[in-house]
Amino acid sequence: MTGSNRTAAYLVGVVLVMASLSFAAVPFYQWFCQVTGFGGTTSVAEAAPDAPLDRTIVVRFDASLDKDMPWTFRPEQTTMTLRIGEMGLAFYKATNPTDRPVAGQASYNVTPDAAGGYFTKIECFCFTEQVLQPGESVLMPVTFYVDPSIMENSESKLVKEITLSYTFYEIPLPDTQAALAGGPSKPIN
Repeated sequence: MTGSNRTAAYLVGVVLVMASLSFAAVPFYQWFCQVTGFGGTTSVAEAAPDAPLDRTIVVRFDASLDKDMPWTFRPEQTTMTLRIGEMGLAFYKATNPTDRPVAGQASYNVTPDAAGGYFTKIECFCFTEQVLQPGESVLMPVTFYVDPSIMENSESKLVKEITLSYTFYEIPLPDTQAALAGGPSKPIN
């Protein structure tokens, strides 16, 4: 093998390794954020702990919409005070004021970032897509708790207030909904 062939083979190998790493980066990053709470990513659990702590924490609720999302969306309550480890239930209200069905998906974030890995959702409307018919309003629940292990971390144990934020984005209608609507299966901008 000549020097130029060896260099070409080496460069092709580098490109293949880099492409492979780029495909692995997204699932690895999601796993990393879920495990560490990095970037305000929350945890998911089946149930709250049996014994909440005596210390309380204030949870604030925030709602926003992507600029192209035609719904109205707001929290039903702006704050809630819970004991750490106690299960909370909050509601958000969404309304579709348009004359067409609209599908949406919520993304979420918890601040401060130090609390993200300790904010644990049991059930959430953000786990699935939501489809609202023309003029329809719905109350969407989120069941959660703040993990008592937050008190074991020197940085996060100082947190007295957590903000749970959701942003709704319009997504394509599911095929069955699009067929019923007689229209396109993607958002109309």
